[in-house]
Amino acid sequence: MTLYPTQMNLARHVLAAGEATPDKAALAVIGLSRAERWSYARLIAAVRGTATGLLRAGLVPGDRLLLRLGNRPAFPVAYLGAIAAGIVPIPTSALLTRSEITRIAQETNPALVVAGAGVALPDHPARVMDETELSAFETLPPAPWDMGDPERLAYIIYTSGSSGQPRAVMHAHRAILARAAMFEGWYGLRAEDRLLHAGAFNWTFTLGTGLMDPWTLGATALIPADGTEPQQIPLLAARHGASLIAAAPGVFRKMLQTEWRPWTALRHGLAAGERLDPALRAAWHARTGTELHEAMGMSECSTFLSGSPARPAPDGTAGFAQPGRRIAILDEAGAELPPGTPGRLAVHESDPGLFLGYLDQPEETASRRAGAWFLTGDLAEATSEGAIAMLGRTDDVMNAGGYRVAPAEIEEPLARVEAAGEVAAAEIAVRPGVTVIAAFWTGTASREALELAAKEHLARYKQPRDYLHLDQLPRTATGKINRRALRDRYSKDHL
Repeated sequence: MTLYPTQMNLARHVLAAGEATPDKAALAVIGLSRAERWSYARLIAAVRGTATGLLRAGLVPGDRLLLRLGNRPAFPVAYLGAIAAGIVPIPTSALLTRSEITRIAQETNPALVVAGAGVALPDHPARVMDETELSAFETLPPAPWDMGDPERLAYIIYTSGSSGQPRAVMHAHRAILARAAMFEGWYGLRAEDRLLHAGAFNWTFTLGTGLMDPWTLGATALIPADGTEPQQIPLLAARHGASLIAAAPGVFRKMLQTEWRPWTALRHGLAAGERLDPALRAAWHARTGTELHEAMGMSECSTFLSGSPARPAPDGTAGFAQPGRRIAILDEAGAELPPGTPGRLAVHESDPGLFLGYLDQPEETASRRAGAWFLTGDLAEATSEGAIAMLGRTDDVMNAGGYRVAPAEIEEPLARVEAAGEVAAAEIAVRPGVTVIAAFWTGTASREALELAAKEHLARYKQPRDYLHLDQLPRTATGKINRRALRDRYSKDHL
C-alpha cells in the first residue's frame, strides 16, 4: 500500500519550492521581439488570488471549471488557482470546435466556463466568465490552500481519442507525487535548469512537463509566445539559455529543418507524445552532440517509461520503468510474462499517478483492469535488462495472414530510409472482408526505396501490400499519429 500525506493540495505542492525563492524567475513567455517574465512571487500571488476570485464568484470546492483559454499564462494560473481552492479544473484545447466542447460540457457539467477571446464555447447553461474578469482576480488577497484527502478529485483531462471517443479521465491530488519519478527517470531535472517546452500552455504535456514539474523543483519554465514557429525555437532557446528542451518528435523534426548551432547551456532534449524515430534521434545528436530522451505515457498515468541521462534507453526500446514505478508485461489471463515474450503492458494499481477512473464510466474503468494491474492498451516486450520495447497499441495491431503485427514493427525499418519523412502503418480494407497492411509516408523517398527496405528487414507477411504517399499524417489533438483515421479514410478509398 502506497503511503501519502494525510492532507495535501496539488497546487500547494507545485508552488512550495517557489515560496523559498520569491524573486527567482518561474516563467518566461519568450518571443522574437519581447519576453514576459513572471517571478515566483508573482505566480504564487496570481494563483492564490485567482482562487479567491473563483470562490467569491460563487464556486465551492468540488465544483467543476471548464477552461476555454488560449495559449497564455492565464491558463496555468486558472488551472492551479482552481485546484488551490478545491475546485476541479477541466483543461481543454482552444482548437476544439463548438460541437466538440459541447460534448465535453454535457459530460462534465461545469459550474463555470472561463473563456478567452475567439475560443469556441459550449452550448451549455453554465455561466461564462471572460478572461479579462478572470485576470483581475490575480491581485486579490490570497485564498487559503484547500487541504484534504490526497485521493480526492483534483482535475479532469480528456484522452486524445486516438483509439475511439475521447474519455474524461479523473485524477487525484496525489497524482503530482508520481511526477517526481520523472525528475531523474526522464529529465535529469535540476533546480537551476531552464526548461523550454515547445507546446502551448493549454496542452496537458506542457502543463505537466513544461510547467508543473520545473515549478515543483523551483526551476524556470520557458514557453514560446503564441504564434512561434518550430523553426524559430532554437534561436529563442539559445537567446534565453534553455538547458532542456521538451517537445513532440514532430517539433524536433521541424527544428532540424533550419540551420543553427547548439548553444553552450543545452544538456539534452525530451520527447513524448508519439514514437520517436531512430533517425530523428540520430539527427538531433549529429546536430547538437546531445541526446533525445523519450518517454512513454498516457492520460491515465502521465509518463512511466523513459530513457534518461543516467540510464539511456537501449536502441529499439522506450527505456525503463521510472524509479518507483511498477510495471509488467501480462498475458491474456493477467499473468506476468518473462523477458522476450510480447504481451500487454500494465501499470500496478499502487502507482500514485494512476487515475481515479473515467468519469461516469465504471464499466469502462473496470475493463482496463486485470487484477491489481491497469492495462495501458499497449503491446510491449521486456528485454533481459528490463528495458521495454513498444510494439504498438492493442487496437492498432494488424492482421497479416493470421499473424498479429504491431505498427512499430513496420514503421521502424521504413523510417530509417533516407528522406522517408514521417512513416505510419495501418490495416486498410481493399474490398469487403479483405484487408491489407498499408504504409504511409510523407518524405521524398521513392516507393521503391521503401519496398526494398521492407523486403530486406521484414518477414514477407509483414511487408506492406500498399504504399500511400501523403503530404502529412493525420494526428490527434495531442499530436499522436491517428491510425484509426488512416484506416477509416483510406479503406473507403478502396471500397
